[in-house]
Amino acid sequence: MRIDKFLKEARLITRRTVANQALREGLVTINGRTAKPATRVKKGDIITLNLGGKLLRLEVLAVEVPRRRRGEEAALYRLLD
Repeated sequence: MRIDKFLKEARLITRRTVANQALREGLVTINGRTAKPATRVKKGDIITLNLGGKLLRLEVLAVEVPRRRRGEEAALYRLLD
């Protein structure tokens, strides 16, 4: 799955366009490398988000998940910090 779609599906960022903007500005890294919107995410990747002065580090637990209800997005990742 693309990182921009993952950020939206995991509800870490509200809209995919906002995710794309954050990625183009270099605010998101995957395994220590700056990510582009089309960068693929896989299980075990470490994503770092620098949004609004807040730093979030998370590990990807799942990528493709069937349609979920609100509140189940946490099954996609685990916060590290």
